[in-house]
Amino acid sequence: MPDSAPSLAANATVALRLAEALARHGVTLTFGQSLPSAFHLAAPHAGIEQKVYRQENMGGTMADGYARISGKVGVVTAQNGPAATLLVPPLAEALKASVPVIALVQEVTRDSTDRNAFQEFDHLKMFDPVAKFVRRIDRADRLEDYVDMAFAAATSGRPGPAVLLLPADLLLERAAPVARRRANLGSYPLDRVRPEAARIEEAAALLARAARPVVIAGGGVHLSGAAEELAALQEEAHLPVATTFMGKGSVAETHPLSIGVVGNTMGLGARARALRPLVAEADVVLLVGNRTNQNGTDSWTLYPADARFIHIDPDPLEIGRNYEALRLTGDARATLAALRTAMAGQDLAARAAARPALERRIGAAVEEWRGLVAGVCARDGGPVRPERVAAEIDRRLPEDGIMVADASYSSNWINIYMTARRAGQRFLTPRGLAGLGWGVPLAIGAQVAAPERRVVCLCGDGGFGHSWAELETLQRLALPVTVVVLNNGILGFQKHAEDTKYGEHTIACDFGAVDHAAIARACGIAGHRVARGEELGAALDAAFASGAPALIEVLTDPDAKPPLTMYHGHFPEPF
Repeated sequence: MPDSAPSLAANATVALRLAEALARHGVTLTFGQSLPSAFHLAAPHAGIEQKVYRQENMGGTMADGYARISGKVGVVTAQNGPAATLLVPPLAEALKASVPVIALVQEVTRDSTDRNAFQEFDHLKMFDPVAKFVRRIDRADRLEDYVDMAFAAATSGRPGPAVLLLPADLLLERAAPVARRRANLGSYPLDRVRPEAARIEEAAALLARAARPVVIAGGGVHLSGAAEELAALQEEAHLPVATTFMGKGSVAETHPLSIGVVGNTMGLGARARALRPLVAEADVVLLVGNRTNQNGTDSWTLYPADARFIHIDPDPLEIGRNYEALRLTGDARATLAALRTAMAGQDLAARAAARPALERRIGAAVEEWRGLVAGVCARDGGPVRPERVAAEIDRRLPEDGIMVADASYSSNWINIYMTARRAGQRFLTPRGLAGLGWGVPLAIGAQVAAPERRVVCLCGDGGFGHSWAELETLQRLALPVTVVVLNNGILGFQKHAEDTKYGEHTIACDFGAVDHAAIARACGIAGHRVARGEELGAALDAAFASGAPALIEVLTDPDAKPPLTMYHGHFPEPF
């Protein structure tokens, strides 16, 4: 692209107009490989930086992690054909987890469409099931129309991914005149809609009169930036609050009315195990940004069948999907703010009177749990217990730190053995589809979004095997992410679940020996191997003090299992 402004304007292409349109929506960086090359060469002229990934699956997840932390749309780019197919998994995760991501995908030239051109594929059909909005832009004069539609789709209602398909020749066309559009639609939620006042008042009355109310907060609290409103409601209305995996951090778990994470991880060793009756026996349940999915409801056995439900969600189809509810269709933050006001007009004397006993009950259960797990969380020697790994990180993670975990066991370890110390603290896990391998790229995206904050990623050796190549990305971008790999030599969840269900497991569950620390060093990153529990603290301190990317491989106990309810009675407990 020409360097001087006059010649740039005179020779402006559709690729430059695309970059300018993205910049109008607040985009300052994209995650991409070389293609669409015309766009990436033009983008710096619009102030857009390129963050290069190694593989599209990972790049899409980086855009997801960036969006979750920045509050802005994450943008990823890809080539047509095989590269585009690798965007399907991360976009599917973003769709299920309600994360706004826009994918810019190159198409073959328009004159070669439907002629078996090189790497031609029907991207419209391929992306349709995993995106809210998919369009091919065939005309330069419609570019900004479609860009705005994509951003509106990604950030409005229930956020999610959108895909724009860009023919290679279109990007090189002479640009249309600069459009008159001025809107910035790049932050979410785009529209903070709230329910009608009568329904808010009805919900407030139900909660105030309830004998055993409970709030269960999901990931929608974080997407809406509603943590402070929820924390205020918890305190002012004397309400106990539990969270789902993705909702962890919605309230401070140090608050005396915080139950912790509930769902399918409430076996022996779970903080919330003894508090299950607070959910199971509730008479009024307030769901906030909660999909009522299988894991979060322990296969729909946890929530009470005869309770009255109130459900806050921006997606009207989610309300009542599994539990008929008073419908509060709207943005979580705006709706909670209105509910707080309505609750202030209710008689809360009964709630206030019930609070001391409720606090004692929760406090006693949490103290009992701490006593139960104290030994395993401090156990020396090797192989190292994952509970100790989570506890050591927890002691060092600041309140504004971002904890990221891969799917499967890693997500369980951080949700059970780490503590949210303030409302709004972030714990990122791929729980939309819970695919392995997304921990490292989620952490990369989060660190790009928040370069001043500490980002730690916990992943198993099974999941980490999907993302080894992105260590080079960490090194190249000089991001100070600390990656902790739990190396137990097995595909843990799969092996233990198969043993539980079938009494044996498939040969795919056992790995050969891999030196993950050596892989990190080969990529130019500090790599350290820990074989004993007492060595871990110093290794973490060194990694954090370095201000550089680092990998700590911890040789962990292959018999260690999170407290999944499905395991109860099948395996010996470590306590």
